[in-house]
Amino acid sequence: MYQTRQAYAPTPHSYVPNTAFSATINLDEEVKLAETRAERDLQDSLAEVFSIIITLDELEKAYLKDAIPEADYTEICDRLLKQYKAILTDEAVSREFVDLETFKNEWDMEVPRATERIRIGLPSTVTAPSINTAVTSNNGTNGTLILEATQDFITFLDALKLGLLEKHQLHPLLSDVIQSVNKVTDRDFDGRGKIVQWLIALNQMKATEEISEDQARELELDMNSAYQGFKATLK
Repeated sequence: MYQTRQAYAPTPHSYVPNTAFSATINLDEEVKLAETRAERDLQDSLAEVFSIIITLDELEKAYLKDAIPEADYTEICDRLLKQYKAILTDEAVSREFVDLETFKNEWDMEVPRATERIRIGLPSTVTAPSINTAVTSNNGTNGTLILEATQDFITFLDALKLGLLEKHQLHPLLSDVIQSVNKVTDRDFDGRGKIVQWLIALNQMKATEEISEDQARELELDMNSAYQGFKATLK
């Protein structure tokens, strides 16, 4: 009287499931994204780079909106940039990362502010001095700051004369120069822009990459000019 109903939807070829075959995937088993410790470490490192870039972009937005104090911005930005560079010193991570543009395209990242900050390699407060920078005067504090800036200029020029031409040798010393100068004056001076340009150029190089002899001579001339320009602001 009644037709027997099928326990499953009919198929064009009247396929009958064979219960003798068992699933090869255990739905209760955790899916592993990496099989080895090295693969897990690589994925963790790339995830950390992703997080740093996103955080850096949000930090830049907050700073532009005056939503974070300059001191806090400088500290956090500097730490993020150092972490970013440190992670990418690993050969396996660097090889998988390729470069920033490739990484951004792969993960569909829209982070223009972080991109620019990474390109420069320094917090905005370092490349552009705060308007709250103490002006030069004859008091003891500023005298100490002037002395530190002068010593940093001389140390950098001495490094060039000694033939220290690798990025990891010059970049930290040049960073010291711009930071110590910014503590003395917020005034622009002849050659200051060159310091920032060289910082950006060095930041684009690999850690052990060297500048050429011609570049070294040009850098020395630019730094001497910047030193004279800096001293002129103190008169």
